[in-house]
Amino acid sequence: MAEDTPFPGVLEFTRALIACRSLTPDDAGCCTLIGDRLAALGFTLEWMNCEGVTNLWATLGDSGPLVVLAGHTDVVPPGPREKWASDPFQPQIRDGVLYGRGAADMKSGLAAMVGATERLLRDGKPRGTLAYLVTSDEEGMAQHGTKHVARVLRERGIKPDFAIVGEASSHLTLGDRIVVGRRGSLGCNLHVFGKQGHVAYPQKADNPIHRLVPALTELTTMEWDRGNAHFPPTSFQISNFHSGTGANNVIPGEADVIFNFRYCTESTAESLKSRVTDVLDKHRLRYEANWWHTGEPFLTKQGRLIEAAKAAIADVTAIAQPELFTGGGTSDARFIAPLGTEVVEIGPINDSIHMIDEHVNVADLDRLSAIYEGVLRRLCA
Repeated sequence: MAEDTPFPGVLEFTRALIACRSLTPDDAGCCTLIGDRLAALGFTLEWMNCEGVTNLWATLGDSGPLVVLAGHTDVVPPGPREKWASDPFQPQIRDGVLYGRGAADMKSGLAAMVGATERLLRDGKPRGTLAYLVTSDEEGMAQHGTKHVARVLRERGIKPDFAIVGEASSHLTLGDRIVVGRRGSLGCNLHVFGKQGHVAYPQKADNPIHRLVPALTELTTMEWDRGNAHFPPTSFQISNFHSGTGANNVIPGEADVIFNFRYCTESTAESLKSRVTDVLDKHRLRYEANWWHTGEPFLTKQGRLIEAAKAAIADVTAIAQPELFTGGGTSDARFIAPLGTEVVEIGPINDSIHMIDEHVNVADLDRLSAIYEGVLRRLCA
């Protein structure tokens, strides 16, 4: 790559990606913009699109180690336009801050990765293989994006050695956290049957709420596990409870509850299902349980990737010991880690993700790109 080859900067590329109205699972042209930049660097592009989802797998090199840069182009809906200070898909800079949907989650991360790769390749082809895994299905059901690509890679016998996911991982300042693991996620849509009747004649009815509440009380007070050195204890939360006809004199005949576990490596999805079933059966509920499992917990232990990430962050930010974090929600890292890959998440500050007036500090864009470059140079030295 010639030294004088012009490339748009990270800021300009972030703005171009934000301007694409990529509401999940619509990529809206983001992957084409990224693919064009990568193709100019010599990457081979493969489109693994599935069920309306855009998936880009781009590779450069044919030897180890295989280092993957991963991220998503889709964003959540912006909410009421009138509550934004400016159009969420017309990026604006005010007082050194870039505003727009996806600014932090995670179009700035993708732009910073591309910029890092461009600078790295100006010094010649690195040792190993670089790959990009970019999808438009992370914010939605996440069934046809990274999960699909990971399945294809497994079928081909491809095992990435390292992966960096560009999610917004920083807490108060850029680089103060490296996400090295995530809890698993297990949820359930529970439908409880009763018998509808008049509130004045409860003996002729069967109130599903009265049966369900004691069971839920027990579930909300149970200790599922105590966590461990890397993860907090498993949590159980009820997110929805619906019942009743709307009338104030009718005992409902059905009740619906949605609950979710965020579980650590001390529990398994099957053990949690079994314990819930025991409680429901003990309280003699008549029910149907529709379980959904969106990811196992994973943990990247101290090794070459974490050491490279810590060193790169220290070079750019002077933070010598970033927090190794396993909290928060889920990410596509949960689909990459089971391939036997060391995975970390490094990205901008996450305090505005999914919010009105989502934003990222302009000064952090080039610094984040420099962190990615530093990690790549250490892994591909």
